[in-house]
Amino acid sequence: MTTAFGSELDGQVAIVTGASSGIGEATATALASRGASVVLAARREDALEEVAARIEDEDGEALVVPTDITADDDIDELVETTTDEFGRIDILVNNAGYMPLAHIADADRETLTTTIDVNLDGLLTLTHAVVPTMLEQERGHVVNLSSVAGRFAMENSSHYMAAKAGVAGFGRALRRDIAQEGIRVSTIEPGAVNTELTEDIPDDEVKSYVEDYNQSMRQLEPADIARTIAFVVTQPAHVDINEVLIRPTDQVQP
Repeated sequence: MTTAFGSELDGQVAIVTGASSGIGEATATALASRGASVVLAARREDALEEVAARIEDEDGEALVVPTDITADDDIDELVETTTDEFGRIDILVNNAGYMPLAHIADADRETLTTTIDVNLDGLLTLTHAVVPTMLEQERGHVVNLSSVAGRFAMENSSHYMAAKAGVAGFGRALRRDIAQEGIRVSTIEPGAVNTELTEDIPDDEVKSYVEDYNQSMRQLEPADIARTIAFVVTQPAHVDINEVLIRPTDQVQP
C-alpha cells in the first residue's frame, strides 16, 4: 500500500492520553503519520479501536490501552504495557482533560475534585510513572496540555484555572529536574478549540455563554493543535520549545 506517512519519528514510541477524540485523536494520528508507534489511552475502548483502525489503514502502528487517568492501577498498566510491547517511551502527550465550568458557589465538591484529578493529578502521576524510563534512555519528551485558562483569569473557571495553571507550573519545574538528562518538556496552551470539552459544562447558562463565545470566532480545530505538537516534538534534540500559547486569530478575550 502506498502511504503518505513520513519518517521523522521512526523508531519512537508515543503515549497519547485522551486519544479517543478531539486533540488527542488528532495528535495520535499526526505522530503516527510521522513514523511514531502510538499508544492510545482513554476510557472509551470502542472509540480508541476506531482511531487505531484509521491509523493502521494508513500503515501506521497503534496500540490501544484503555485507561482511566484518575486510576493509579490503570496508569501503571499503561506504562507497563507500553514498555512490554515496545521497550521504550520517547514521547508522552498528557492531553486528557475535563472542563466542567461553573461558578464556584454552584459547583459541587465532586466536580471540584474530579477537575483536579483529571487535569492535574492524573497528568502528574502518569508523568511520574513514565520519567524513569526516559531517564534510563537519556532522552524523551513530555508534552503537557494546559490552556489559555491557565494563564488568564476567566469567570466561572476558578477550579479549572487552578488545574491548568498547575499544569503550566509543573512543566516549568519538571524541566528544571530533568532537562540535564536530555528530556524535553513542553506546555501547550490552546485557546478556543472545536472539541467535546464544552459538553462537560453542567450549567446550561454557562454552557450557552461559552458556546456563543466560541461561535463568535473561527475556532481552532484539533488538527491545528496536533500540528503544533508535531512541530514541537520533531525539533532537533538540542531544541526544547518550552511553552506555546495558541489562540484563534480573532480570539482577543482572554
